[in-house]
Amino acid sequence: MSKTLSPPKTHRSRSTAANVAELLRQLGDIPAERVRMEPLPGLAAKKDLLRLLERDNIPCELVNGTLVEKVMGQLESSLAVWLAHFLCAYLENRPIGRVFGADAPHELKAHLIRMPDVAFATNERIPLGAARKKAVASWAPDLAVEILSKGNTRAEIELKRREYFDAGVRLVWIVDPRKRTVNVYTSFETCTELTENDVLEGGDVLPGFQLNIRNWFAKVE
Repeated sequence: MSKTLSPPKTHRSRSTAANVAELLRQLGDIPAERVRMEPLPGLAAKKDLLRLLERDNIPCELVNGTLVEKVMGQLESSLAVWLAHFLCAYLENRPIGRVFGADAPHELKAHLIRMPDVAFATNERIPLGAARKKAVASWAPDLAVEILSKGNTRAEIELKRREYFDAGVRLVWIVDPRKRTVNVYTSFETCTELTENDVLEGGDVLPGFQLNIRNWFAKVE
């Protein structure tokens, strides 16, 4: 059975960090080892993120000038791959947009680049011409999916969720592989929690898309 979750009661605004502890809090209480020190926090740019991705194969996100390593284990990666497979199969018969994997950066605003584990953007969102071929998408997707890893924190995921909706994302799925749940957000405040007994639906973003959650998790077992 699905259940409706109450919205979070507080939201901490971000500010310039005065020390390392404050920086980690602003990034969502993440472990210190995920923060890259070159360039120094606050001084990193898009080109630095691309260098790590393309030359060193280190997936990072750019958060207010700070490079933050992205964490994903085998279980999370497999779930993401299968979800992308199901979405692509849906698009075969209804080509309304494109699916992106965990290595596709999306620039939500200046100095903020996130890499959802899976993303979907309608054709209307994706620009034509050269902009479509840029290494970093200059648009926010319609759907952003985050699959929780052990290195993620609750504050970090809440921060990402707010950033997604502020950028114009219409649907966010937060997947917890260990609890075997999917939290479906249609706004920052509005969430429905689904269990493995439920069916994940695409709503207005992916009309007609349905995925049996139990069968999805079974694919990686």
